[in-house]
Amino acid sequence: MALSFRQTEILDIARTEGRVSVDHLAGRFNVTLQTIRKDLTDLSDAGLLDRVHGGAILRTGVSNIGYEERRRMNDAAKQAIGRLCARAIPDNSSMILNLGTTTEAVARELLHHRNITVVTNNMNVANILVANPSCEILVAGGGLRRSDGGLVGELTTQFIEQFKVDYGIIGCSAMDRDGEILDFDMAEVRVSKSIVRQSRRAFLVTDASKMDRPAPVRLASLGDLDAMFTDLPLPGPLAERCRGWGTAVHVAHPAPGPESAAE
Repeated sequence: MALSFRQTEILDIARTEGRVSVDHLAGRFNVTLQTIRKDLTDLSDAGLLDRVHGGAILRTGVSNIGYEERRRMNDAAKQAIGRLCARAIPDNSSMILNLGTTTEAVARELLHHRNITVVTNNMNVANILVANPSCEILVAGGGLRRSDGGLVGELTTQFIEQFKVDYGIIGCSAMDRDGEILDFDMAEVRVSKSIVRQSRRAFLVTDASKMDRPAPVRLASLGDLDAMFTDLPLPGPLAERCRGWGTAVHVAHPAPGPESAAE
């Protein structure tokens, strides 16, 4: 398929932000909603995007987007989420951080925390926190995944199970509108489930592009967690479910807007 200039731009935006909306694109390109819907349908038919309500997301299928591409996506939102989550973590506490570019954003915001202990299976998190002299870092064993610096496998799960920490901070690859948290790698999911079990309070950090993305492996429900940190309000029905579950939803606003938390 030969892409038009506008369709190429739309695809570039989706690669940067993870998802695109019909309303935003119509305003950006000064065209009708119907024109954008046709563009998104063409890109979906070409296997480049998946249509969702109100827009489209990058096609993922049964494998995740590459680490370097994920790291560039929604960078401002991830920074804001990382700041907001780090504010909820006091000095003199222990925590486990798992794999993902958003948990790495949390780690960067922990550089000035004092007397903290961080257990992680993420080599990138460990390398970030080396710069904090008041942080004790414990790195899990297991098989090293060169693509993203993750440690996974049975040894990793066994290592995590040796701890009982104040906070568990996990990321995810996808989330259904019913609050089911999803991922692609069974071994990674086993580690994340262990982190939730071994934490007194469990937090999910994820940007809104993960909503409506497909992924085949169930990690947990939002109802299993204490809080979620994200960059856009949840859809009304899911927000209501979270209130019923007692799961706090904190919404970070990327710069230059002010940051706030809504529960």
